[in-house]
Amino acid sequence: MERRVGTVSRGVRCPIIREGDDLAKIVVDSVVEAGEYEGFGFHDKDVVAITESVVARNQGNYASVDAVAKDIKNKFGEETIGVIFPILSRNRFAICLKGIARGAKKIVLMLSYPSDEVGNALVTMDMVDEAGLNPYSDVLSLEEYRKHFGYVKHEFTGVDYVEYYAELIKAEGCEVELVFANQAKTILNYTPYVINCDIHTRARTKRVLYANGAKLVVSLDDILTESVDGSGYNTKYGLLGSNKSTEDSIKLFPRECKELVLDIQAQLLERTGKHFEVMVYGDGAFKDPQGKIWELADPVVSPAFTDGLIGTPNELKLKYLADNDFKHLSGDALKEAISNSIKAKQGSLVGNMAAQGTTPRQLTDLIGSLCDLTSGSGDKGTPIVLVQGYFDNYTN
Repeated sequence: MERRVGTVSRGVRCPIIREGDDLAKIVVDSVVEAGEYEGFGFHDKDVVAITESVVARNQGNYASVDAVAKDIKNKFGEETIGVIFPILSRNRFAICLKGIARGAKKIVLMLSYPSDEVGNALVTMDMVDEAGLNPYSDVLSLEEYRKHFGYVKHEFTGVDYVEYYAELIKAEGCEVELVFANQAKTILNYTPYVINCDIHTRARTKRVLYANGAKLVVSLDDILTESVDGSGYNTKYGLLGSNKSTEDSIKLFPRECKELVLDIQAQLLERTGKHFEVMVYGDGAFKDPQGKIWELADPVVSPAFTDGLIGTPNELKLKYLADNDFKHLSGDALKEAISNSIKAKQGSLVGNMAAQGTTPRQLTDLIGSLCDLTSGSGDKGTPIVLVQGYFDNYTN
């Protein structure tokens, strides 16, 4: 019988994961038991995805604010530190800033405006226009910022991040000066010692700063790259991808976890006879049309995945075929013609007009975004996601 369902994404419940648990076994047991309990089977190329937070928790990859402070102190000594381009987030950055401030004597905090890198707005672009400012060139002091915009609370959190970050720094006994600018080199008018906190543009920012005379530039992925007094760490990403755990600790992005996904893949094959693909996922990569927030605050969507998830989709656009190549057909004849086109596709479809409008993104970014939306970030209790039928097409 012809299949009537395409891609299905299921959140899978599992026990609360603790440090040292046999995570691979828990994931496999949870997926297999979900199939038995809910009455669905498995297929080759099904995808099992695990949220990065439970992987990091299982690794015990946590660090204290004091550990961050000590790393900062070791790197910068008594110098005034320019902290530039942080995202506006109580969960993602405030706890990192607390550690940075604890390890510094003075911080010059430079915020981008009207919004941060991932779309969190200090103010709206309309407000910038009304003030007659050019955000690409105009540099504002705190007094000038308040004169133009006053106190503006974030639409979703109700927080004035300017005040919030400034008070957080002061609470650590650290002096603070605020600057609002969008050119990285602006900070060098205040100090040649810089922590650039941007995520996806960090390499360029560091290059620009050094090219303009910076003495030391440290990105978030340079902080806690090794253990400090027994703390967690991440050799590749440092503080990038971290989240607040408690008022005085941070959960870091999981360390190397390729072995984990390969172990889960092997156990699933043994238990079900099917070849699964497996990945670890964090933030999805999509934009909220209301808040204008681009979700991806992690350095990557997926820090580890099996080899079958390498690459991008290679698909034909059905509506293009129906409206162009086979516009004279309908019914079974149209269905057969489109099916034959899909079966006949070979090699890369890059440049093929019939592929225009398909999504040219990495498979892990697409599937990870689907998983992030499926599991949510609250109390659903489904840190494992099973995606079925993703690699099917119209002919399956």
